This record gives sequence, structure tokens and C-alpha cells, in this order.
Amino acid sequence: MYLKFKIYVDKLLSFLKYNNKYDDNLFCIDQIEYYHRNKKRLPDYAIIDDKTINDVDFHELFKYIDKTNSKVGQQYFWDKLVSLNLNINFDDQEKWIVYFDQEKENATKIKNMLSKLKKYDAYNISKLFIDEYIQKPKWHSFIKVLSFIPILSLLLMHTFSTFFYVLIISLLTNFVIHYFYKRYIHLYMNSIPQLLILLNTIKRIVSLNLPIKPSDSILFSIKSFDKIKGKMSVFELDKKNYSDLAIIIFALLEYCKIFFLIEPIIIFDILNKLDCKRNDIQNIFEYVGEIDSFLSINDLRKGMTNYCCPVINNNIHYLEFQDIYHPLVINCIPNSLKIKGKSVLLTGSNMAGKTTFIRTVAINVILAQTINTCFAKEFKLRTMNLFSAIRIFDDLLDDKSYYFEEVVTVKNMIEQSNMLSNNLFLLDEIFRGTNTLERIAAGKAVLSYLVRSDNNIVFVSTHDIELAELLNDDYDLYHFTEIIKNGELHFDYKIKEGRLTTSNAIRILELNNYPKEIINDANAFISSHQQK
Repeated sequence: MYLKFKIYVDKLLSFLKYNNKYDDNLFCIDQIEYYHRNKKRLPDYAIIDDKTINDVDFHELFKYIDKTNSKVGQQYFWDKLVSLNLNINFDDQEKWIVYFDQEKENATKIKNMLSKLKKYDAYNISKLFIDEYIQKPKWHSFIKVLSFIPILSLLLMHTFSTFFYVLIISLLTNFVIHYFYKRYIHLYMNSIPQLLILLNTIKRIVSLNLPIKPSDSILFSIKSFDKIKGKMSVFELDKKNYSDLAIIIFALLEYCKIFFLIEPIIIFDILNKLDCKRNDIQNIFEYVGEIDSFLSINDLRKGMTNYCCPVINNNIHYLEFQDIYHPLVINCIPNSLKIKGKSVLLTGSNMAGKTTFIRTVAINVILAQTINTCFAKEFKLRTMNLFSAIRIFDDLLDDKSYYFEEVVTVKNMIEQSNMLSNNLFLLDEIFRGTNTLERIAAGKAVLSYLVRSDNNIVFVSTHDIELAELLNDDYDLYHFTEIIKNGELHFDYKIKEGRLTTSNAIRILELNNYPKEIINDANAFISSHQQK
């Protein structure tokens, strides 16, 4: 019997392992975003929308800056990075970072503790305070009655032999019910065991000499699980490295569970208690996640060759930065800019760096307001929401053209521009999906409208020189350009004051060996157009 049961256990564990083939180091954005997309949030947070996340390649940026040690920290860190806190206070963050630098031994201990939550399954902890729990079957109330029948049969079969058959039937019935309820355990075996690890982790963390003592609510949340932690172990099916004695004990316990229907009785009792402790689970999750995010920020800063903590001042209408750079661009050329009272209109050659510059501004504005860290020598701003129209595509499935998608995106900006909040609008080649005359007319009208309020700052790039002339009163003009040397294009990727006076589109065609007939025809057309 022992050998048969050991074979059964090994097969069960192999099945579970086979059906849980997740790489713990896999970047799974759906799981990372789950907490962010489903949590209840406070009204003083502005969310970076999916459009902007896509426009600034935020997924790739997150891969670069994420130094968290746990899946809990990773989910929390993502939410932190895409939720702009309009009431910014980084005092606690900086205290923790100083602590990690000064108490390196404790920092290492905390990292090791957090690494216990590195498995893929730890993503599921957040579902315990977000998702609805399964409902118990209607006939669940009969379980306790069925659990007493084997005992009663044992007591009575010495007097009434027919109860021997009742005992056999009840054991078979309880066996079926026991494994029927196993499916409910399987539904939570990827989350509740991880919650147990989380509870052990936070207990060990708060036992250290921390820079900021955990609040009473955190301590209360930790303590509230003391009475049910033992029962929660019923969800821990994934046993490893069995000794022979452990197998025997495990087998005996399994038979007891079947005989008395222990698991079916306590499963929904545990789930009901956890359902009432959603706030406690979330408190613990966010406390551990926040500490892990602080560790990540500290490690990020240590690996940066140049960074600064931004200066945020809501009393001034300005945006100023020195030696700003894009962390994902190898050997990125830094740029500096100071704007005050006006917005920015960028002209420039193709491939000269206009769009990358706009994205660089965007990600640093986000990081300034979320982790108090910028890829720059100096960065000054006021708190602001962020909206972009950089990367727009046709939606063939919804039968939407490029121009229609752009119209919808810009319409959202127009509506937001009338709100009382401070806004930063980023546009790359506005209304490029339509003809030149209407593009210039609509672009001028929209860009003038967006800056009617002092709350709004706009960064827009364009190839339409006419826009630079029409918007000169509201926009400071800057440009990027190239140098042609030895028949090749060279870019310095430096922003320069004023508008662009040259263009390189036809020159690029020529350098890529387009037929001379095409080049001459194009240049002739430009010459005749300029003479008119």
C-alpha cells in the first residue's frame, strides 16, 4: 500500500510540474499589469494610458529599469511607474534608499527574503484580494454529516453487522468527495501557498531594524493571519524531496483526510476567512512590494552613469533639463532645454532625432513623478499628466484609417486640455494622414487651441515649415539637422534653436542610389515650386 501511494504521489507531483511550465524569469506583461489594471485606486493618481505606454516603448523601458527581487515587487513597481502621484512626496522613498546604502547587510537580507517570491506563481497573490472567490456547492452542508458516518459505522458494526457495509459505502463515498474537492484546492494552489511565503517574508522583514517602522495597520494585518496559517497549509500540494518517513506520514494524513473529509470541511472555511481579509492581504502585498520597489530604484541608480533627483515646483510654468538622455539608446547624445511660458515646436531632418527626443522627454517626466529619478544631469518641472500621439496605426479589423485613429487621439487631448490639471502633450507629425493644405490648417488650429491654458505644455514635431511661421507667438522653435560629409549623412542629434532651413529627404534618396532621373525630376519640381 505504501509503494502504491508513493507512486500515486509522484505521479501527482509530476502532473502538477508538467502543467506549471512557467519560466520564473519570463517577462509576462499580462501578469505584471494584473495588479495595476484591477486594483482600486485613489483619485489623486493620474494613470498613464495605454496609448502613451505604447508610444514611449514603456515595456522595453520597464525591462531595463526593473531590478525587483520578487513578482510581488514587480507588479507593484509597474503600477508605481504608470501611476502619476499628483501629491508627490518622496521622503519615505529616500529614507529607505539611504538605509539600503548604509545597512548593506540588512539590504542583502531583505533581497534574499524577497527572492522567495520570485516564482511565477507569486503573480497570483494579488488575485486573492482582487478576484471573486469560488462559491461552495449547494450540497456542501451535508459534508459534516458524511464525515461522521464512518465513525458511527465503526462504533455500531460490532453490534449490527450491516453497518460494516455502511462503513465500506461511506468510505468509498468520502473518497470520491475528497478528490472531487481537490479541484477547489487546485484552483488556489498557485496563490495561497505563495501567500504563506509572503506572510513569512513580511514577518522576517519587520523583525529587522528598519528606517521607518511599519504602521499599526500593517502589524494588525500580519497578526490577523496567525490563527488560519496552519489551515492554509492544506493548499500546499507541491511537496519536494520526500524522505521515506515523510512519505509514510503524508500517506497517513491523506487517509485521515479522506476518512473524515477534513479538506472538504475546511476549504471553504479558509476561503471565507480570506475573503474577509482582502484588505489585510492587500496591505501586506503593497508593503512588501513598496520595499522591493525601493530596492529596485536604489540598484537602478547605482547602475546609472548619470542621473538626478528632479526639482518639482507647481508654482512655476516651466520645464527645464540639462543633459537629458534616453537610457535605451546606446551612446545617447544628451540634450539641454529650458522653456518658460511657451511650448516647443520641433522641425528637423529625417532620422535626425526629433521623435527620440520627444520620447526622452516623456519617459523622464514619468520617472520624475513616480520614482524621483531622471536620466539627466538636472531636471526641473511641475507635476503634470502626460498624453501622446506618436505611434499611430491603421486598425484594419475595426475598419479605421490612420487619419481616423489620429483624429480620435487628438480629440482626447483637446478634451483633456480643458481640465484644470497640468498637462504635457506630445505629438509627432500631427495629422500626417491627410493632405498638405488641410494638415497645416488643422494642425495650426489644434496646436493653438492646446496652449490656450497656461496649464498645458506641448512638444510637437513637424516637417511643415509653414506651421513654424503660423505658431511663432505660442511656440519656441527648435530643430535637429544633419551634416553631409564625404557624400554621407552624419547626425549630431543635438537640439538647436530656431527653425530648420534645409531639408534632406531627396538627398537621402540620392545617397541610397535612386535613379538620377528621379532625383533630377524631384529637384526640378522643388525649384519651380520655390519660384512661385
